[in-house]
Amino acid sequence: MLAAIVTPQVMSTLAGAKVDTVRLQIESLATALNYYSIDVGAYPTQEQGLAALLTRPPGASRWRGPYVRKQQHLLDPWQHPFIYRVPGRDAAFEVVSLGANGKEGGEGDDADIGTWSDK
Repeated sequence: MLAAIVTPQVMSTLAGAKVDTVRLQIESLATALNYYSIDVGAYPTQEQGLAALLTRPPGASRWRGPYVRKQQHLLDPWQHPFIYRVPGRDAAFEVVSLGANGKEGGEGDDADIGTWSDK
């Protein structure tokens, strides 16, 4: 009976922690993208994507990375790759997690979270 009461609360806490984690990861990636832009003179292209933060893309002679330490840093807490769009909807770029379900839209844990999120 105790498990029936505690389990939902633990699961809710863990889900909230993943949402908080993804927000922090997006902020870190945005900072890394800004450092990349300062060094290289532009943000990575859409084709280069976030991988440009980890591995020098061809022609990026002033690249001083890596700007992230591990490939794992390019995945959200649900192990989905972050989406990188350049230009972004309201800025030079956007970084997006599609949430737990990995699909656009949704609510709660399934909600999209990005650099434009006001949540």
